[in-house]
Amino acid sequence: MSVKIDETLTVECETGNYHTFCPISCVSWLYQKIEDSFFLVVGTKTCGYFLQNALGVMIFAEPRYAMAELEEGDISAQLNDYEGLKRLCIRIRRDRNPSVIILIGTCTTEIIKMDLEGMAPKLEWEIGIPILVARANGLDYAFTQGEDTVLAAMAHRCPEPEFPLREREEMIQKLLAFPSREKEEFHEYANHPSLVLFGSLPSNVVSQLNLELRRQSIKVSGWLPAQRYTDLPSLGDGVYVCGVNPFLSRTATTLIRREKCELIGAPFPIGPDGTRAWIEKICSVFGVEARGLQEREEQIWESLKDYLDLVRGKSVFFMGDNLLEVSLARFLIRCGMIVHEIGIPYMDKRYQAAELALLRDTCTRMCVPIPRIVEKPDNSNQIRRLRELRPDLAITGMAHANPLEARGISTKWSVELTFAQIHGSTNARDLLEIITRPLRRQSNLEHFGRNTLVK
Repeated sequence: MSVKIDETLTVECETGNYHTFCPISCVSWLYQKIEDSFFLVVGTKTCGYFLQNALGVMIFAEPRYAMAELEEGDISAQLNDYEGLKRLCIRIRRDRNPSVIILIGTCTTEIIKMDLEGMAPKLEWEIGIPILVARANGLDYAFTQGEDTVLAAMAHRCPEPEFPLREREEMIQKLLAFPSREKEEFHEYANHPSLVLFGSLPSNVVSQLNLELRRQSIKVSGWLPAQRYTDLPSLGDGVYVCGVNPFLSRTATTLIRREKCELIGAPFPIGPDGTRAWIEKICSVFGVEARGLQEREEQIWESLKDYLDLVRGKSVFFMGDNLLEVSLARFLIRCGMIVHEIGIPYMDKRYQAAELALLRDTCTRMCVPIPRIVEKPDNSNQIRRLRELRPDLAITGMAHANPLEARGISTKWSVELTFAQIHGSTNARDLLEIITRPLRRQSNLEHFGRNTLVK
């Protein structure tokens, strides 16, 4: 099956299962991002083992997440799920005193139809702490979509704007009418509606993107998620929202339909080209003339010249894991690489429309064909295509990395790109460092082999 987005870009759809990292792994970065939160994963021993092994947490670290382990009695409905969860939540409140407890549903809670949404309001009322429910099960969601379910649940708890849109505009006009210190501070930014960005990024990357927009006189009113749950941004009619990650389609839908926000459909700020297009789109929506973006992008590309010489002409194959594939492929094509195929577990074509358009334009600019895009790829078919194409690099999940390496294909774990800081123009060098590492290793091995033969 294939879906034609426009005259030149087609997305094929196969019937493969999700061969991705488990979505409950979103806990690993979200608990660090939301400093006053506590994540309680409701699942079996398997989920606990995964979190321990995947996240490498020491017992002395005391992270702000835990497992509510389901036993046979829970699964067979012989025990009272509510009382068990209540005891755990009371203990969490006593020991950690978080501002919010987030219950993470797993495959098991989905299969046994555990009513977490029904329990949460009663628990919240009895314990006195906000309790959110996010179903991050691997049956319905791919790797990074775990964050999507958490942010969608969190969006419902964001406060409404203190003033309606019309009242805010009147207040701004009054502020501009009187000379004051507040007026001077206000003039640092253009007169535009409230802007909220959504997506979990490290604090230093958040500061970089805020600064990029500030250079264009655009003020960011808040982020979802915020550094603290108590600092969630105001959402409502007249508030504009823009995503920074391509896997947040559920959050975007929630913000539009339930919170009545206006979504800015922009490419994602990955690479100098993506960051420039992201800023330009936000500026155009607010009627602000973008300044100095072309010069800044050219400076970044010039600083990446040593890495571009390494990747130019090399080929890459995305097997699909973290839903960042389209943005990464677009960036690597701009770097001069040949992308044979973009495999992706799931793609909301409306949410990623601007990114797909930028991919098409980038291919036209670089005079290369648009790569094959396969949603929910079948692994057997992919392996067959990999054997035929023999790419220089395959970006894949951990399950396929070693078998491909044994067959002479260099690989890079996609999970590494998920946890790395790759957003914004200034992090493009770090992104290329990750991408080129296996290529440089392969080159060194070949050089070593030639020297050994000569000796």
